[in-house]
Amino acid sequence: MSGALYHWSALELSRAYAAKKLSPAEATQAVLERIDAVNPKVNAFCHVAHEEALAAARASEARWSKGRPLSFIDGVPAGIKDLILARGWPTLRGSKSVDPAGPWNDDAPATARLREAGAVILGKTTTPEWGWKGVTDSPLTGITRNPWNLAMTPGGSSGGASAALAAGMGPLHVGTDGGGSIRIPAAFCGLAGIKAHFGRVPAWPLSPMGTVAHVGPMARSVRDCAGMLDILARPDARDWTALPSPDAGWLSGITRSIKGLRVAYSPRLGYVGHVEPEIEAAVKRGVDTLAGLGAIIEQTDPGFADCRPLFSTHWFATARHTFGKLPPEKFAQLDPGLQATCEYARRYGIGDFLDYQQQRVAVGEAMKRLHMKYDLLVTPSLAVSAFEVGQVTPATPPGMDAPHPADWTWWTPFSFPFNLTQQPALSVNCGFTTSGLPIGLQMVAPAYREDLALRAALAFEDARAPIAWPALLD
Repeated sequence: MSGALYHWSALELSRAYAAKKLSPAEATQAVLERIDAVNPKVNAFCHVAHEEALAAARASEARWSKGRPLSFIDGVPAGIKDLILARGWPTLRGSKSVDPAGPWNDDAPATARLREAGAVILGKTTTPEWGWKGVTDSPLTGITRNPWNLAMTPGGSSGGASAALAAGMGPLHVGTDGGGSIRIPAAFCGLAGIKAHFGRVPAWPLSPMGTVAHVGPMARSVRDCAGMLDILARPDARDWTALPSPDAGWLSGITRSIKGLRVAYSPRLGYVGHVEPEIEAAVKRGVDTLAGLGAIIEQTDPGFADCRPLFSTHWFATARHTFGKLPPEKFAQLDPGLQATCEYARRYGIGDFLDYQQQRVAVGEAMKRLHMKYDLLVTPSLAVSAFEVGQVTPATPPGMDAPHPADWTWWTPFSFPFNLTQQPALSVNCGFTTSGLPIGLQMVAPAYREDLALRAALAFEDARAPIAWPALLD
């Protein structure tokens, strides 16, 4: 086991419950005490349900004592991002424009699956307003900080979830990913996070950002992510885009051998103009590790053009369409950066939107061709390491085009292309900068093949040196 109870993984907790060496109530109490101690410094949770969590833990304890747990995560503490509905709790989406009075009568599919599996839901984690950017702060909840360096951002938009995981505030968290919002904070905080294929994890209500928006698991380990995906991918009739249930579980079917796996390594996708040297070096070492484990590595690019203009048109025009409908007094309450983005997006007409949708097809076709030869594409997760809180982007490098100050796409060029293609993509830690900030390696799998990404990530994680916990909070 791994030290303090709040450091234990979901699988470690489950094994301890089964062996009657630990109770869910003890584990939950330890995590709640950890939240009370460190959340004021990190601001990962915007709502903590102490009594409800302890009641759920006691109910779980009764099931384990009878040898009838609902799942392996029965009694395991978990968090829900505050873009996702949870019955009885306000889902304010980081926005002063949402009425806290509700009503709040429904669980989203992800919340419902966790409850049905017996997980102890601790509360809601912070998000930038409506998940619009790759860092986590909002007019409603303030700034969320990175446990590895409290002056730095944990990423976003699932930054509350990543900060909670890195700080020991629950081993399982649900995030969303419409342009990298699971993988960005996973990379910045040294975690594992997977954006499964679109529709794999049912969602309701569907995101206003449309067919780029995913829901998925975040954890400190690939195994915990795989097991959580088994739970979250269970069906829900409310999502008309949801995929059928898989024939086999990811956790039970995951193997560590990647001998013969065909991997395309693309350090810059063929067009990315800026990647921090320490990130490129760490990712290359990670690729060498995969080669040492038996993967067949070839350096190649996927063959699609820079799709930043395509994604920006989709994302920013959709934001303007969604939030531009707010009454003026509510629009004035939005994050100033989101307001500026909506104003910038006035330049996009319906013709631009439709033209870029055709270009989206070309990106998908290029990836289909790539995966005819390769099982995985490996890239950096991000072009930069975590930067200071209170800004949407770090300083723009010389020669880098940033159309407007709130455009976060230049430093996330490896994440959003695979929201456009909808295929599985995950981030796993592959090292640290000299200043002690985590670096992420991204693995992109063919359509519907989460198993390939999880398999390679598990092999890599087992071969990688263990990650210590951030020391700043202890």
